[in-house]
Amino acid sequence: MLNAVLWIARTGALWRDLSAYYGSWSSAYSFFWRLQKAGIWDIILDHVSIEPDWSQVMIDTTVVRVHQHGSGVKGQAKQAIK
Repeated sequence: MLNAVLWIARTGALWRDLSAYYGSWSSAYSFFWRLQKAGIWDIILDHVSIEPDWSQVMIDTTVVRVHQHGSGVKGQAKQAIK
């Protein structure tokens, strides 16, 4: 169950989108809710988030846009001519 809860926390997916591989989404949610109420979830997150795994960081460049003046094409072309 802990892997299911960590998968939801890592992906940000909805509980109902939990893969059947992890079991029932409602069981995983109940497990998470019991951990949260007991204060154990904060302790788990403290241990898990000590050092992030930067090899798993992904950036979707379809949403990263450069301002029209940020590319510097005109400025570089003028400097090359002089």
